[in-house]
Amino acid sequence: MPTELRTRSAVERFRQDHFQLRPHLERFLANPDTCLDTRLKGATDNLAALSRQAFSWQTVESFYRDTVGDEYLFDLADWHMTSEDYIADTLELVQDYAQGTVLDFGGGIGTHTLAAALCPAVERVVYCDINPFNRAFVEKRVEWLELTDKVEIAATLAPEARFDTVVCFDVFEHLPDPVAQLHQFHAHLHPQGKLIGNWYFHKGRNNEYPFHLDDPLVIRRFMETLPSLFIEEFHPYLVTARCYSRSSQ
Repeated sequence: MPTELRTRSAVERFRQDHFQLRPHLERFLANPDTCLDTRLKGATDNLAALSRQAFSWQTVESFYRDTVGDEYLFDLADWHMTSEDYIADTLELVQDYAQGTVLDFGGGIGTHTLAAALCPAVERVVYCDINPFNRAFVEKRVEWLELTDKVEIAATLAPEARFDTVVCFDVFEHLPDPVAQLHQFHAHLHPQGKLIGNWYFHKGRNNEYPFHLDDPLVIRRFMETLPSLFIEEFHPYLVTARCYSRSSQ
């Protein structure tokens, strides 16, 4: 990517065209606009209907890896394009704190990976997602935006992998054991590392997210564990996302 584009704010670039998300979808899927609009508009309902038929916590990994297909891609794309201000504020947080080697865990359509890769303080980004459609799409986005020198695509992580920053947006609620994931992030981070992320332990007012974790006992254990492993950093953005420093424990 030309140097003058890399020096522009990641948030500014996102607000301009969502990192070219729509043309990327059209190019990746080879669908006409009308078909794309239909898929985007019905994405949340389609994903909810699929999950009511096929989702269970006993097979959660295979559900997101094998069953969901490209439905999540459309759901996330619609959310990121119709919630520009909210997503932009999460990118402000990434822009403020991301540095060194970054892990984008459960990176979806790659918005936060691309933003991190555009940050001057970031040397490398590892995008990790178990869904093969998401990985294939983000791999192409990285190529089309000429960021292949800064982004690595992965389906899994080695236990010994270490990062300066972990980014994890809208993932904890999809995990059967989010507390275990907190411990894994603590182990993956360097001593001065940062965790940037959020969660939504709620199935929605109309059960539009039937695949979300909402077990009050698990949520309580998550909330008790979080401050034992991480220290929250203040930020001024009105979003659910937070930034945490790794504690020494």
